[in-house]
Amino acid sequence: MGKERKLFLILLIACIFGTIAVLPYTLTLQGELLQNLPVPLHVLLAAQLIQSVVLFGLAIFVGLHLARKVGLGLPILERWLEGREVKSYLRSILGISIGLGILAGILIIGLDYLFSFAGVPINLAQASINPPAWQGFLASFYGGINEEVLLRLFIMTLIAWIIFKLKRTEEGNPTNIGMCLAIVLAAVIFGAGHLPAVMAITTLTPLVIVRTITLNAVGGIIFGWLYWRKGLESAMISHFSADIVLHVILPLIAVI
Repeated sequence: MGKERKLFLILLIACIFGTIAVLPYTLTLQGELLQNLPVPLHVLLAAQLIQSVVLFGLAIFVGLHLARKVGLGLPILERWLEGREVKSYLRSILGISIGLGILAGILIIGLDYLFSFAGVPINLAQASINPPAWQGFLASFYGGINEEVLLRLFIMTLIAWIIFKLKRTEEGNPTNIGMCLAIVLAAVIFGAGHLPAVMAITTLTPLVIVRTITLNAVGGIIFGWLYWRKGLESAMISHFSADIVLHVILPLIAVI
């Protein structure tokens, strides 16, 4: 089996794990909605798992194919599959990845408080349903793995490739401006993707829309920069670290 196929399978298996790991968290959040299901819960969960396999399989396939064309990738997994040493590179990215992830979590919490002072009726620390910390921990794997595959490996890479086809350097490489634009657009798309969920709990006002996109885009920009400069694994570690702050530490503090 070639390196690309192995890389595809590793990422797909990781995404399946992330999809299963987030289930306790989502079942807690959607407890009331699940009481009147038209089909048995296990049938719904099986259908969602199959849907996720198809979605992430497509995202991984396209993302890996286009990533090579714009100089993006997964340096740790690629080196490991090639039989090369990876520990030194992992050590070199671990500190900045975790540090920026924690910073992203703190920035999101701080901005959320500012928006609450401005009159936004929702707050991270005051949600009506707060899943326990252990569920938040498991859900963090979904953020670190699945969301990075979808938002960075697929969407950001796709945008970067489109911009690359329109504008490139004299050496035939993506421009820095093009990569930065791809980072920001992917982050904004990620934020906008949360609007339907927000709409289910409150009225969408201009301030609520700005809050939703801003909070999610803050992390997305940081993770996108890490993907560009350090590789997808760095973005995954950083996203996981940010989610630990938001879904594990913050709920524990809120209880106190």
